[in-house]
Amino acid sequence: MQLSPFLGELVGTMILILLGDGVVANVVLKKTKGESSGWIVITTGWAFAVTMGVFVAKAFGSIDGHLNPAVTVAFAVATGDFSKMATYIPAQLIGAFL
Repeated sequence: MQLSPFLGELVGTMILILLGDGVVANVVLKKTKGESSGWIVITTGWAFAVTMGVFVAKAFGSIDGHLNPAVTVAFAVATGDFSKMATYIPAQLIGAFL
């Protein structure tokens, strides 16, 4: 079953932000198991978050898995194909707020 690229970008971005912000909160907040773990835990967590975000975006129907409006704009400028911006950018912004 093929789901839409809009849904893929939305859910993929949501997973990216959920996992990425979650690892930062775990390291920074007091009385958590990851308190004061350091920057290496944060960077590893964000790397995992990006990987899972792209996997989820692809599973939900995204063709590219950009997950970030800056990446979408950069690809549009580099390739000259601006047709995906109207679909991807709103999905990424909504997904980041969910």
